[in-house]
Amino acid sequence: MKINWKALFGASLLIAISNSSVAEDMVKQQLTLESCHIKGIRQQVQCGTYVAPENYAKADGTKIDINFVVLPAIDNSTEKLPLMFLAGGPGQAAAELSAQIYRGFSEIRKTRDLILIDQRGTGKSHPLQCEDSLEVDPYTSLPEDFSLADIEQCIAQLKGDLSQYNSENAIRDFDAVRAALGHQQVHIYGGSYGTRAGLVYMRMFPTSLKSVVLDSVGPIEVPIGLFGKSAEQSFIKLIENCQNEESCATQYPELAKEFTAITNKLSQAAVTVEIAHPRLGTKTAFTISKDKFISSIQMQLYSMETRSLVPLLIHQAYLGNYMPLAGIIAQSEGGMGIYIGLHLNIVCNEDFPKISADMKAVDADNNFAKGMSLVMVGKACAAWPTYQPSADFYQTVTADIPTLIMSGELDPVTPASNGEKSHVNLPNSHHIISKNNAHIVASTTCGIKIVNEFLDKQTPKELDESCLEEIPDESFMVGLNGGVVPDLSPNAMPTQAKE
Repeated sequence: MKINWKALFGASLLIAISNSSVAEDMVKQQLTLESCHIKGIRQQVQCGTYVAPENYAKADGTKIDINFVVLPAIDNSTEKLPLMFLAGGPGQAAAELSAQIYRGFSEIRKTRDLILIDQRGTGKSHPLQCEDSLEVDPYTSLPEDFSLADIEQCIAQLKGDLSQYNSENAIRDFDAVRAALGHQQVHIYGGSYGTRAGLVYMRMFPTSLKSVVLDSVGPIEVPIGLFGKSAEQSFIKLIENCQNEESCATQYPELAKEFTAITNKLSQAAVTVEIAHPRLGTKTAFTISKDKFISSIQMQLYSMETRSLVPLLIHQAYLGNYMPLAGIIAQSEGGMGIYIGLHLNIVCNEDFPKISADMKAVDADNNFAKGMSLVMVGKACAAWPTYQPSADFYQTVTADIPTLIMSGELDPVTPASNGEKSHVNLPNSHHIISKNNAHIVASTTCGIKIVNEFLDKQTPKELDESCLEEIPDESFMVGLNGGVVPDLSPNAMPTQAKE
């Protein structure tokens, strides 16, 4: 059948060789760089391609193009070291986030180039994508319909030696691009899975890095996919924050009970209703199951903006009005920017094998999504081609590099405990926990301000964090026509895409 991959996996996100950097004169011969224009950016930027071996142990074998974009500094007179952006997922293409990063990281871009590289397997770097069919209907498709045949069909679309599309080779590509651009060192910023990539970078090429920012950490020690407990805690905090806000508590006094009631109802049978299509206005069928309902709610927990909608979505569904939920699901029609082939290739080989039965049981012992995300990933991984990560891959990273670690207290996938695991092992690190942030602390102006100061000083323990106290508490939509007081504080900034 045809699968809506966003709805299915939206809530989940070798031969030993030398780790020494490739000689600069060699890598420059493999680089092309030219001025270009990117959609959403008026200024001319630079687009580049680096030709890398698919298998670094076979340098004369198959080659692949690694695509990247450089967003030039507004003022480069001070010649500050550039910041390399490591995207999330796994499976996001950094270059596809250019317009968003151009705006969100504008303060940093004032004096630093930003380097955005499509990780191999994403974007224009030999993409590994399980193509969604144009006929997929997000309103009637259900996660429960996912089958082995869907994975087999996906695998059949992928080209190349899948064992070479792993986190370590991605970092070899990144460091080669760094050298080809003529930089002895760079700063790196990683968000979500980008922190995992950043930690791998710190282990493999520590001398290439001036400083590191790890935002919403996915440490080596915590396999990707164990989201049950963290999602539950994020949801519990949302319920508590709603009940602590007068308008939300008045409008939704029984929110937790309503959530339990609707999930119990959908456990019995999926519900199909006729709604007005959120975009076209025409009558369309909308089918909602328990897994579809919970995964849709879970996706909203990532950002402060979408969290504000959750009480309304639950309450209206409890009343039998699924139109607000359909409106949220309509967003999936544009895709989620994840190259699912690369996502599964990494998760199924680097993470899922490390999840024991006991770990699964503990993670599933929650009152929100249970073990839903791991069940879906497990189905996919059972059929996915396997490779063996290098013996060094699971080493705890202890590099003595100035490192700023940031966590959001409301994060549903990378809780603050993740950041603490990395913090205790990195001797020159500082861990900031923002109480009014969910996933990605640098989605606020305050977060970016702290990152920018850190890049200038590289003293993680001596930063001005006072603006964190000015980030407002959660607010919630209390009616179909609105009801949230607009946040006009200087620390408010549109949230970045989920990583």
